[in-house]
Amino acid sequence: MYQDPVQWRIEVDRLACSGTGLCLGTAHGRMRLEAGRARPVDELISPDDGVMDAAETCPMEAITVREATTGEVLAPLR
Repeated sequence: MYQDPVQWRIEVDRLACSGTGLCLGTAHGRMRLEAGRARPVDELISPDDGVMDAAETCPMEAITVREATTGEVLAPLR
């Protein structure tokens, strides 16, 4: 039986984001700044430790990583 590969959804609360750019270095190639706020390059991604680190270290807790199918929050852990 074929099973779809796991995908994650990256969400950024643009009102909470302060535009520090820390996530750009932590999740290299996965985030970008647009109008001074972070945005994911791709909303759906394969699992990536850098994205998890970016969500966990965002000073504004503006980044959320979810399991795409279930919506379960993977990071940040609260």
